[in-house]
Amino acid sequence: MAGHSKFKNIMHRKGAQDKKRAKVFAKHAREIFVAAKSGMPDPEKNPRLRTAILAARAVNTPKDNIERAIKKAEGGGGENYEEVRYEGYGPSGVAVIVEALTDNRNRTASEVRSTFTKHGGNLGETGSVGFMFERTGIIEYPADATDSDTMFEEALEAGASDVASDENGHEISCAPDDLADVRDALMAKFGDPSEARLDWKPNTTTELDEQAAGTMLKLIDVLEDNDDVQSVSSNFEISDEILAKLSA
Repeated sequence: MAGHSKFKNIMHRKGAQDKKRAKVFAKHAREIFVAAKSGMPDPEKNPRLRTAILAARAVNTPKDNIERAIKKAEGGGGENYEEVRYEGYGPSGVAVIVEALTDNRNRTASEVRSTFTKHGGNLGETGSVGFMFERTGIIEYPADATDSDTMFEEALEAGASDVASDENGHEISCAPDDLADVRDALMAKFGDPSEARLDWKPNTTTELDEQAAGTMLKLIDVLEDNDDVQSVSSNFEISDEILAKLSA
């Protein structure tokens, strides 16, 4: 984990997302639909669907929404979504990766490009920043799930590559292909995690001053507000002092 402030930055963005719960639920339903349509509609036989359902539950997506998305996929109806990844730079050269599920690639590309431009950044070619990140499985548990030593031992036994624990919680990292196995092993010990996902973990980070940090957070908020955007990853850091000012 790239410093304690990264976790707090993520929590700041989740707070903004909580104000748009219906949109958040819709995005999780879309991922569940795509996962069910691309494989078996049974989560026990479809690791991607199992992960999507777990992620949806973590943000309290209604059970009816989840079941409706799976049934829609089983029926063979609905839109044909395409998975697209965009890469670019935010203010102060911050690297950004945007993942989307879209039924209109041209529309989404235009909207993402416009958002970058309006917030002091620019959309680059595929691969322009990807080399600065590593695809990683991430599993998160609240701090009260267990103590740091127990989590470290159990996570490594389950096949994790790294564990970072602090007062905010436990973040377990693993190889992408091991995410389902590590997650299931930890669930047997500690119950459902607060989050389990594939993420883009930065190899290096860029620390921002207050002005650039404010613009960067606005860029991420607008990107995440786009109906087609499923996730936004970046390599910026904000000091605790600046984060406190921006969160006030």
